[in-house]
Amino acid sequence: MYPYLFYLFIIVTAVNVCYYFFFYRFAFAKANTTKALSKNLNPALPPISVIVCAKNEAENLKKHIPKLLEQDYPEFQIVFINDASSDDTEEVMEQFALSDKRVKQVNVVNVEAFWGNKKYALTLGVKAAAYEHLLFTDADCVPATSNWIREMARGFSQEKEIVLGYGGYEKVKGSLLNQLIRYETLFTAVQYFSYAIGGKPYMGVGRNLAYTTNLFYEQRGFINHIKIRSGDDDLFVNQAATSQNTTAIWNYESFTISKAKKSYRAWFTQKRRHVNVAKYYKWTDKFLLAIFYSSQLLFFLSAFLILFTSFQWEICLAIIGLRYLIAWIAVGVSAYRLQEKDCAWFFPLNELFLIFFQLSIFSANLISKPNRWK
Repeated sequence: MYPYLFYLFIIVTAVNVCYYFFFYRFAFAKANTTKALSKNLNPALPPISVIVCAKNEAENLKKHIPKLLEQDYPEFQIVFINDASSDDTEEVMEQFALSDKRVKQVNVVNVEAFWGNKKYALTLGVKAAAYEHLLFTDADCVPATSNWIREMARGFSQEKEIVLGYGGYEKVKGSLLNQLIRYETLFTAVQYFSYAIGGKPYMGVGRNLAYTTNLFYEQRGFINHIKIRSGDDDLFVNQAATSQNTTAIWNYESFTISKAKKSYRAWFTQKRRHVNVAKYYKWTDKFLLAIFYSSQLLFFLSAFLILFTSFQWEICLAIIGLRYLIAWIAVGVSAYRLQEKDCAWFFPLNELFLIFFQLSIFSANLISKPNRWK
C-alpha cells in the first residue's frame, strides 16, 4: 500500500505544482498588462456607460455616487438600475439624476417570469445605455482612484471587447474573516487573470468588468442562462470570452473596493451562489478547475498519510517544502501586485482553510441550491 500511496503523492504534487507554475503567468506578467495582452489599445478613450445595479442600496449609493461622478474621464454616463428596491434607493438615484445630466435612472418592476433576477434588471440597463462601451460595478463598490474608468477603458481596442478587472475588499485590521475573504478573492483573481493571459479566459467579476454592447447583443445577452439566478458576470464571460477578444487590467488605479461580509454565515451564503454557478461553465473549464482543486485536496491528504506512516518521509518532506516554495512565490508576488500582501504571509493556513471551506460549499450545494441574487 505504501509504495502506491507514495506514487499517488508524487503524481498529485506534480499536477498541483504545474498549476502554480501556470499562475506565474500573472505573477510575473509585464507591469503594463494591457500591452502584454493587446498591442493595439484604443488611444481615443471611447465614451463609457457605467452600469450599476442596486437593490436596497440607498445608504451605499449616497456614499458612492459622488465618487463615481468624480471620475477623471472625458465622456461618460452612469446608468443606475433600481431593481425593485423596498428602501429609498429609487429616491436617492432620482436626486442625483436631477442634479447631474450624466446620471440616468432605470426603475425595474418585478415581473413573474423574472422575479428577483438580476440579469433581467441588467438587460434593461444595457438597453438604456447611451454608449457602446459598458463598465459594470456594484452599488456597494467604490473606485480605488479617480482614474478607474480611464484605466479600465484602456483595455478596449478594435479587437478587445471584454476587459477583466480586479474587485478587492476593504481591509479590516485584526479580522481573521476579512483576511480569509480577501485571500479567497485574491486567489480567484490569480486564476482568472492567469487563464486570460494564457489565452483561456473563463470568468470575470461583476464588481469590475467591462464589455461592449455589440458583444452583448451578439451573444443574445443573458438568454442562455437567464433562469440561473447568479452568474451575470462569470457565465457571460465564460460564454463570450475568447483569447482574441479578452484582455485584463490590474494596476491599482483600475481597482474597485467594497466592504466584505461581516459574518461567516453571510460569506458562506454568498460563496454558495458563486460556486453553484460554476457547474454551468464550459466543460473544459470545469475539468481544468476540478483537476486543480482535486490536486490540492489530494496533496494534503496524501502528504499527511505519507508522513504519518513514515514511509519515505524524508523525500516527502523535501517535496512538500519545494511545492510550498513554488506556490508561495506565485501567491506572494500576485498578492503584492494586487495590494493584498498581508494575505501572503499566512498562505499555508489560508490555503488549507480555503480548500476545506470550498469542500463544505460543494457539500451544501448538493443538498440545496441557492436561488436569489439578493
